[in-house]
Amino acid sequence: MEGSRPSTPEAPPENLWSSILDSVSSSRSIPSKQVLLLGPSSSGKSVLASALLQKAVSEESKEETRSDFALGYDWADIRDDGDEDTLARLSVYTVPSDAIAYTSLIPHFLPPRVSLPHTLVMIVLDWTRPCTFIDNLQTWLKWVEIWAKGDGSRDLEIVREENHERLQHHLQHYTEPSVDAVPATSNISSNTVLPLGPGTLTHNSAGVPIIVVCTKSDLIDEGNDLVGPSSSGMGGMVKGKGGEWEERTDGVMQVLRTICLKYGASLFYTTQQPNTLQVLRQYALHLLFIPPAPSPMASGSEAPAPLRNPFVFHHKPNTLDRDRIVVPAGWDSWGKIGVLREGFDAKAWGEAWEADLDADVESEEHSGATKMYNMLVPDRGAKPPPLPPFNAPMPEQSFLAKHYDENAKKPDRDPRGAFRNPTDTAAAGIVGPLGSSSFNLPNVERALSEMEAGMGMTSSLNASTTADGARRLQQRAATGANAPTHVGRPPSSPTIGTSPSPTGGQTQHEVLQNFFQSLLSSRDRGGASATAKSTGPKTNGNTSGTEDTS
Repeated sequence: MEGSRPSTPEAPPENLWSSILDSVSSSRSIPSKQVLLLGPSSSGKSVLASALLQKAVSEESKEETRSDFALGYDWADIRDDGDEDTLARLSVYTVPSDAIAYTSLIPHFLPPRVSLPHTLVMIVLDWTRPCTFIDNLQTWLKWVEIWAKGDGSRDLEIVREENHERLQHHLQHYTEPSVDAVPATSNISSNTVLPLGPGTLTHNSAGVPIIVVCTKSDLIDEGNDLVGPSSSGMGGMVKGKGGEWEERTDGVMQVLRTICLKYGASLFYTTQQPNTLQVLRQYALHLLFIPPAPSPMASGSEAPAPLRNPFVFHHKPNTLDRDRIVVPAGWDSWGKIGVLREGFDAKAWGEAWEADLDADVESEEHSGATKMYNMLVPDRGAKPPPLPPFNAPMPEQSFLAKHYDENAKKPDRDPRGAFRNPTDTAAAGIVGPLGSSSFNLPNVERALSEMEAGMGMTSSLNASTTADGARRLQQRAATGANAPTHVGRPPSSPTIGTSPSPTGGQTQHEVLQNFFQSLLSSRDRGGASATAKSTGPKTNGNTSGTEDTS
């Protein structure tokens, strides 16, 4: 037993760190894909995001009064059928509206040079507001083009060309899946190259995979036999009974298919039913994992084996069921669009769409897709309330600098102006060292001048009284303590109200000197009276003034 036990522990394998690094690199090699959900508020984006990630819809997202984030984000791992291996990691980004304050955040999280080959754009339209379909498509498709252009660098141009070739290759090699298709086979065949039909992929220069999703399609035929506006916003006819109503809704689908054909996009109608959402999720994964276009083969070289898409889409196109339309990219054409309803000119609608993109302002002479669509679907529904404006506060330093410049131009804003000499013309700033004139507080001279101005009205009546008072003050200052005083009565002292005015040729300094001298004389008289009282005649008959101690 002891001989079989090793004396020292086994040495770790030499490739320990290599195995650890390989495991980390294999875990990080899981492909990451993104879905960007674009559309108006309350259009069902939260339901689509939950279906793509296979997560339950939270109660907060169902509330109509919820507050959306400026840029919503969520993610989930995509596993195989046996739920054993992780095939990909899917991220979903959402924006509440097309406001520039929200859309400007997307390039920071999804830079086109890095994320363009791995991003799918899903434009959401709400069937309760069909009158807004064209406006929303124009807004979001223009934004996708601007986002895909990025900064226009050379590296981004290469990525755009490769992405466009990949989407074009997918459209050319699309084959409609048969009913007996084996799940393991792909619906993309590389044996036959089909030319693109007229009006196909004339736009979308970056080759961005786009899916146009019309949510709440179960409400197309909702309502009673009433005439007027309803929840669908179509109004003016009886719904669900055929005739004009079905013609208009079919015309809306034809217009959407024509626009999607120009961008190489797909069209899906969804409801709250899980089966329609599951079909949309399968096709979204299928588009995200489109293999790149094969490189041109050199002469004499063998053709490489075509790459297979791990997510194969097996559902056949459907253009008849009004609540679950499925139009994959590469299947549609002008001929298939015209078969749905006679009298529809797909080419004319395509030209009208391009006219709207080229025209900056809608004019009476300009007959674009917007005006044609308004005639097809009039706007009779209640419009949703607008979102609150985005609060962009001014930076603190900019706010202070702005108000500093405004206050510096207002001299009355300086509180020191009340104490400054009016004759001083020097302008003082709001902030800075105090000037010499700032210390000119109200002084005695200013107080006397105000008193003189106030007493000037009564100077004619008591001028003689004032002059006599001044002479009496001088005589009392000269006599000092010898003036007769009354025992037990305090001497009268002058007050400010009886101070003499500077008359009789006397200056203000002389008047002040006499005033304060009279105060001192009053104190001297008070002290002399107290001394005389203490040294007065005694009651015991001693007239000498000294106390008899015998």
